[in-house]
Amino acid sequence: MMAPGSTPNPANAAGLEADNGGDTRSDWHASDRSGLTEAYAAGLSQRLPLLYCVVMFNATLLALNFRHVAPWWLLVVHPLGIVVALNRALYWRPSQIARRPAETVRRDVARVPALGGALSLAFEIWCLALYPYGTAEQHTVLLLTLTVTMISGILGLIHAPRTALWIAATCMVPGPLFFFVEGDPNAVWIALIQMVVSAILVVVTYGQHDSFARAEKSRLQLARRERQAARLAQKHYRHATIDSLTGALNRRSILSRLDRHLDDHAETAPWLALLDLDGFKLINDTYGHAAGDDVLRTVSNRIATGPGVLAHGRLGGDEFAILLDGLLGAQGVQAACRDLIAAISEPITSGPSTLRLCASIGLHRASGEDVRTCLERADRALYKAKEQRDGAVVLFGPEDEAALQERLAVTRQFNDCVLEDSIGLLYQPIVDDRDGKIIRLGTYARWSPDGQNWFTPSRFMAIADATGRTGELTRMILTRALEECNPAQTGIGIAIKLAPRDVIRQGAVDALAAIVARAGTVPAMVTLEVTERALQIDQRQAAEQLRAFAQVGFRIALDEFGAGWSNLAALRALAIDQFTIDRKLSAALVDEAGARAMAAMIVTLAWQLGIDCTVAGIETTAQRDVARSLGVSTMQGFLFGRPEPAAVILPKVLRAVA
Repeated sequence: MMAPGSTPNPANAAGLEADNGGDTRSDWHASDRSGLTEAYAAGLSQRLPLLYCVVMFNATLLALNFRHVAPWWLLVVHPLGIVVALNRALYWRPSQIARRPAETVRRDVARVPALGGALSLAFEIWCLALYPYGTAEQHTVLLLTLTVTMISGILGLIHAPRTALWIAATCMVPGPLFFFVEGDPNAVWIALIQMVVSAILVVVTYGQHDSFARAEKSRLQLARRERQAARLAQKHYRHATIDSLTGALNRRSILSRLDRHLDDHAETAPWLALLDLDGFKLINDTYGHAAGDDVLRTVSNRIATGPGVLAHGRLGGDEFAILLDGLLGAQGVQAACRDLIAAISEPITSGPSTLRLCASIGLHRASGEDVRTCLERADRALYKAKEQRDGAVVLFGPEDEAALQERLAVTRQFNDCVLEDSIGLLYQPIVDDRDGKIIRLGTYARWSPDGQNWFTPSRFMAIADATGRTGELTRMILTRALEECNPAQTGIGIAIKLAPRDVIRQGAVDALAAIVARAGTVPAMVTLEVTERALQIDQRQAAEQLRAFAQVGFRIALDEFGAGWSNLAALRALAIDQFTIDRKLSAALVDEAGARAMAAMIVTLAWQLGIDCTVAGIETTAQRDVARSLGVSTMQGFLFGRPEPAAVILPKVLRAVA
């Protein structure tokens, strides 16, 4: 007979195998950890309400069958039992189990065997109490009802052997003993059949339970592996798409996002903004990389909340790519970028330090092009923005497109050319104004892709730097200059400009010294002109390299002095032989008192440091007179001669020397 409320107990009845590899008799807690409680509860919620319905139907049938013969107090038990069974059936509805807390479900499952056994025994006792009052036909109905209820209970709980065992026990012990005492032969035979069938069903139940336990354990393990695989896939996805430092998209992911938008119509295609932090290197060098990391994380968070931002990612270093809403017009997107720059300019806290920096942004509408083309145009706009400084926003326009196409064409030509065949040199005298003697020849390189159109260094040096040919270019210029105007033959030194990369490039000192030695002259006759920009790339390396040049014997001139920002405190550590006052400053000497004051400061500084001073760009006698009044005698400019080829200038030089 089925015990109303009987359920499979994973602790006592089932003891399903835990995830830790234990057998199918492991304890409740191990089973609970494996998630089998939920499986038990779900199965019970499907079976128990039906089993309670069977019990209620059978109990009602017996009550009706014995209503005229049984005493009233036995019949009163029927409605009470119906109330209990109906309550338990409603309690175990699937919808109720799904809403119940896990702790309550575990408690309910744990109580099922004892409660089921008690209710089964109560039903058995009620049936046996009715037996003495009935006729032979009523006895047969009672025995059949009892047998059907017992078999239904055991089969209905076939995955819960211990609970089924409780049901079988209530049928195999009280009933047969009662019928043996009564001495009813038919009842005895039916009781014997109940005992045998119950025993067989219990054995079958244990076997089915083992199969259920293994299947359920396999299902749970598979589900766990699927969850682990999903977590691993999510982790790999983050590694593949997210920048680990800032939490923004990484380079690959943001460019992939850009690629998906390239086919959008021009009026809806997003804007591509490249943002670069101004002053980030200084923060890294001053406060350390930890502070730099804090800055990058904070900037990334501020970009994410910026107006019109669709997505953003870190391209590398301190450069970010941002996709902005394509519905914004040109003015609207520039305003959004200025708001973003304003947000980034707010103070950033890193430990005890408060950091401040700004950003520059280059913009381009990303439509109808490939990713590389979009990046080139946005990068060109960013380059112009950084030249303007102070948090500039530059939109790539038609004139920029024309300049870019020209630059690309020139870059291809320069990259493919043979420098020895396409570089021409011009020389301009540097004189001592006190006696008019030529003391050096300034060397100027010109490059021509076709032998007819010539480009000045301002047009091609950036390309040489981008293509990695500055070292080759410097060596070729020095070699050619020493061949055309060898100081060993003229007695007049030469001056060449060093590219910024040459100032810090390893091996540059030995390479240039070897060229001078092969020409049969000495390094002291060669002046190497370096710009302030070259010193700012890596001040420590630049200072060491300049000392190495000076130790070999080269003269070092700080060219275009006064054109940019100079770290005056660092000048003491530089091996410099002279300042060359910038031509823009010398052009203002006559008309601007401020320019004269600045030039006077430079001359005084040179005198205090014990080095020479040269003024470039002297074109009029008035400029020469002002420079002379400031105490400068070494001058260079159109007033003393224009840059000319060696074949033209050498005869003049030799006549002047003679």
